[in-house]
Amino acid sequence: MRRWSLAGQMLVLQLLVVTVTAAGGATLALVQAHRLLTEEAGGTARAVAVSVAASPDVLAALDEPDPTARLQPYAERVRAATGVDFITIMRTDGTRYTHPNPAEIGRRFLGHIEPALRGQTFTETYTGTLGPSKRAVTPVVADGRVRALVSAGITIDRIDARLREQLAWGGLIVALALGLGAAGTWLVTARLRRQTHGLGPVELGRIHEHHDAVLHAVREGLLLVGRDGMLTLCNDAARQLLGLPADAEGKHVAELGLAEMVADTEERIHLAGDRVLAVNSAASRLGTVVTVRDHTELQALSGQLDAERGFAESLRSAAHEAANRLHTVITLVELGRTEQAIALGTAELRAAQELTDRVVGSVREPVLAALLLGKSAEAAERGSELVISEDSELVISEDSELDDLGLDPRDLVTIVGNLIDNAIDAANRVDVHISGDERGVLIRVADDGPGLTDRAAFEKGWTTKGDGHGLGLALVGQAVRRLGGTIEVDGSVFTVRLPAPRKEPVS
Repeated sequence: MRRWSLAGQMLVLQLLVVTVTAAGGATLALVQAHRLLTEEAGGTARAVAVSVAASPDVLAALDEPDPTARLQPYAERVRAATGVDFITIMRTDGTRYTHPNPAEIGRRFLGHIEPALRGQTFTETYTGTLGPSKRAVTPVVADGRVRALVSAGITIDRIDARLREQLAWGGLIVALALGLGAAGTWLVTARLRRQTHGLGPVELGRIHEHHDAVLHAVREGLLLVGRDGMLTLCNDAARQLLGLPADAEGKHVAELGLAEMVADTEERIHLAGDRVLAVNSAASRLGTVVTVRDHTELQALSGQLDAERGFAESLRSAAHEAANRLHTVITLVELGRTEQAIALGTAELRAAQELTDRVVGSVREPVLAALLLGKSAEAAERGSELVISEDSELVISEDSELDDLGLDPRDLVTIVGNLIDNAIDAANRVDVHISGDERGVLIRVADDGPGLTDRAAFEKGWTTKGDGHGLGLALVGQAVRRLGGTIEVDGSVFTVRLPAPRKEPVS
């Protein structure tokens, strides 16, 4: 059996609440109305009785031989004028002088008269000859003594008749209230049904649990930004990858430094601290959905692959250049110019050996030395000149290697390789200086190009090639910041200083 939807349950519940409220209100109103009508009847009866008791005609009639002859017409006129059901004038012993039913004249009054005989006016509910009534009894006082008693009253049936009249109007009002309440409840539940897609509370709870579990389980960062730029949703992965505070939800993306990232509709690579992130934004009816993926490891592997590819390209360039030189030497031998062939071969061998000796002697780290040799060959093939300064010296001590400084050679390859690539792309001559000791490492790359004026190149993807996807200088800046170093740019001269990290003493 299909369970009721949340909207259906809300409809029944609200209709029940409206019905109970209306019924309770109507009941209280009826009780209050009955009490007020009864009090009103008692007040009317009291006023009429006191007025009749104070009439001079009543006192005058009491002195006549037959008081009834004069008092009965008078009492009926007053009764008709005031709307009460009876006015009874009686002796002090309760014998009636007047009554709406003439047959009751001369009989005993049914009710209490003792308080009136003591000079008090009181009201009571009592069952007399006309049935239950709300009545008032008051004395007729002359010369300081009670000469007679007057009672006026309204029957309970008449009070109930007036109550039934009000009940009809009250029922109409309650029906209108129920109708309006039901209509309002239906409109609210119809809106709720559209918003919940007709799902019940169990289904909604399950969906929320699944939604919460997925948001916390996925490794990709997920952001949902409203059309007003407010961050409405942020999962744990996004907080970790972007370094967002715990209370990021509800803040504007500009305040969180995400405005540019959200506005970019294409998938881009962004740098956040020491992480390389792939960010993709897509518009939806709720706003903008931003997904963030951590490409740090992939970028590191890509960097290593680029380095290996660069080494292979350098070897290819060196082999190509060596083949050209060898072909020239062979041609000279075939032409019988042996001495020139020997001189050319010896010069090329000497130049290559000198470069190798200078690089390897200055930079003891084999990976970095191989990088410099490869970049030299690559620069030569591309028509540029890579010059390694003679005062370059990256020798920590006779028995120490670069790892002893706490520096990863891969970071130095990233910094030096990207700075040289950027210089080769922009200039014809590139000068490289690398030196270091126990205090840290100094890297300086200069070229004869136009130089760099935008420091933002170290903050995010930037290139002078126009495709907008450059990461070389951004990766340099990221590596330098991670190592606690500094970058200085003076035109086309890039100077990087990396301090030697402090190592914990071995216990």
